[in-house]
Amino acid sequence: MQVILGIIFHFIGGAASGSFYVPYKKVKGWHWENYWLVGGLFSWLIVPPIAAWITIPGFTEIIAQTDASVFWWTFCWGILWGIGGLMYGLGMRYLGMSLGNSVLLGFTSAFGALVPAIYYNFHPQDGKTTFTDLLTTSWGRIVLAGIIICLLGIFICGRAGVLKEKELPEEKKKESIKEFNLVKGLIVCIISGILSACFNYGIEAGSPMAEVANNLWKAEHAAETTNFLYRNNVIYVVLLWGGLTTNFVWCIILNIRNKTFGDYTSRSYPLLRNIIFCALAGTTWFLQFFFYGMGESKLGNGASSWILHMAFIILVANMWGFALKEWKDVSSKTKTTIILGVVTIIASVALVGVGNAMK
Repeated sequence: MQVILGIIFHFIGGAASGSFYVPYKKVKGWHWENYWLVGGLFSWLIVPPIAAWITIPGFTEIIAQTDASVFWWTFCWGILWGIGGLMYGLGMRYLGMSLGNSVLLGFTSAFGALVPAIYYNFHPQDGKTTFTDLLTTSWGRIVLAGIIICLLGIFICGRAGVLKEKELPEEKKKESIKEFNLVKGLIVCIISGILSACFNYGIEAGSPMAEVANNLWKAEHAAETTNFLYRNNVIYVVLLWGGLTTNFVWCIILNIRNKTFGDYTSRSYPLLRNIIFCALAGTTWFLQFFFYGMGESKLGNGASSWILHMAFIILVANMWGFALKEWKDVSSKTKTTIILGVVTIIASVALVGVGNAMK
């Protein structure tokens, strides 16, 4: 039952992440840096402490008493993740939600799932999955097979994008994705995917804070044997300060360079409407990790939780890609290819779930 709940929570988180960019399409007149920054203030600064305040009594004291090295490693991984997050927005502009998410999150899946396991091989910690576990145990080999199959599914999705690039004339590609550019988009998404994996490293670095929250909760609920559902919420506050730092600085630089500060005050654009949609996008974005933390509490953080989260994001993003007609007017072969890629990813999720159940 714990595994099933973990998968359900990861699916909800993946659905939130795969959907959060949609409200941005309703923002009128603003430049990218403006709506990205306003939405990000909700994602990284406003909503995380509210979620922690609701779910973890005394979360500020936990942060204040955290060892300096834990705090700064968590914050610094957030800065690097923030660079990847910035490039995520550009990737969606150039490739669209379907192909962009598949390529970008493929690299995030691989690096985010495997690098911590390799790290714990050399720095063992109780309860942490090592790369040796993935290689030498029956459940680990199934989880590893799921990761490999997920990457295969992502490769197939990328192949579908290449076929789309060859088939459609420029004006058709830009009907659904106004700035479609395959080469530029692939470069951005690959770099972003690698850096975005730093979010998982930040969760690992901040795990002592989560353990304090978990222990305090268990002390008040002595009969409970499961982990605290919301323990990761205290990590997100610090981790997302790092992401805010990177994104805030870059968006302000773009405001200065492009002279777009006027977007915030111009009467030509529906100010309240734009803020509401940015707030909706930013809040939806944060919900992905709110539910990721809940899923992680059931499955344990590591390769399996991370790959499930990423696979569900790819699945939902591709559903939005079809709904927004990003694959309209392509051949049946190309549509079959993208569907095959998504089905392969679903199969990988099932394998990871089986591996966790065996563990």
